Amino acid sequence: MDFKPSNVVNELPGNYFNAMKEKIAQYRSKGIDVIDLASGNPDQPTPEPIIQALKEAIDQPENQGYPPFYGKKSTLEAISTFYKREYKVELDPETEIAVFNGSGIGIVGIPQSLLNPGDILLTADPAYPAYYAAASLARAVVQTIPVYEKDGYLPDYETVPEEILRQVKLLLLNYPNNPTGAIATEEFWEQTIAFAAKQQIPVLNDFAYGAFGFDGHKPLSLLQTPGAKEYAVETYTLSKTYNMAGWRFGFAVGNASIIAALKHYHTQAYSTIFGAVQDAAAVALLGSQESVQQLGLLYERRRDTLVHKLRSIGWNVPSPQGTFFAWFRVPEGYTSESFATQLLEEAHVAVAQGEGFGTEGRAYVRVSLVNSEERLSEAVERIARTGIFSGSALLSN
Repeated sequence: MDFKPSNVVNELPGNYFNAMKEKIAQYRSKGIDVIDLASGNPDQPTPEPIIQALKEAIDQPENQGYPPFYGKKSTLEAISTFYKREYKVELDPETEIAVFNGSGIGIVGIPQSLLNPGDILLTADPAYPAYYAAASLARAVVQTIPVYEKDGYLPDYETVPEEILRQVKLLLLNYPNNPTGAIATEEFWEQTIAFAAKQQIPVLNDFAYGAFGFDGHKPLSLLQTPGAKEYAVETYTLSKTYNMAGWRFGFAVGNASIIAALKHYHTQAYSTIFGAVQDAAAVALLGSQESVQQLGLLYERRRDTLVHKLRSIGWNVPSPQGTFFAWFRVPEGYTSESFATQLLEEAHVAVAQGEGFGTEGRAYVRVSLVNSEERLSEAVERIARTGIFSGSALLSN
């Protein structure tokens, strides 16, 4: 017998990234070599000291039973030390930090901890698709602020209608930004906290790509802004910074009342985090950050290679400021869907269709940097052979 899912589950959007993976898998099942520039799965290994720390932690008897509901004291203190070292932000380990299995839980859990049915979650367009699912699970409504390249893909709060503002109960941002690669300025963060104070609303910054700023720019934490902890929380993940995507460790930091609500929600919905993973996470946060610096330089070299090669075939693309994604406008006469489809069919290169990130993405595609420079160069060569762009003969420049 087939049972009907709940209304909440029925109303959830489909998993955009899973649909992409299935399409790529169909081609590969036929023996076709697809270069996947659509996915965001880090391609480098977890640093060896972190792996070794996990192996040693598994043998510890304390990690073979239930860990503390709110996280191990040593892990919470490591997070506090990390934020003070990296961002000069003071955090109380007991009241201003929550840990969970991957930052996606924080992105879903904070809206559910704060919003009631019918409340408005305000975010940017384009945005990471999971934000829409987070709102649906909280029975909230998403309203978006369109963002544009000319503004650095930063939202203008003055454009939000007053009737919308009255119903906004959470502002959800993501800088460094997926999909655009934009980073927040000090001035923008100050505007954001001023906006939150005026509207008396909480702000969540998804800081998943906080480790990756290019051209000498270190991304700013929202919590570095004076007065930020009165209104803001920030989620962070070890998935990108330390290539620990499969380890599923993330945390939220900031406003104590939001953290308390999230911790209460988390203990009911998700319980605890394996103690050995917490120990390894602490080693990652407290240890040498040379691997993080080298990873950032690797992504920057890949960005430079990709941008140079694409420009050489006639695709005039900008350089992203951070993350390991690039956000490129499709050629004249194409939609995001038609362009991505042609690249997959003719070049066997997969890119993410921009409309999956919102209506403002209809003329864009997202391209990831989690491929080697050789593989990125090969992708451009394949695109050149399709004849979509003029000047393909310049590829060797």
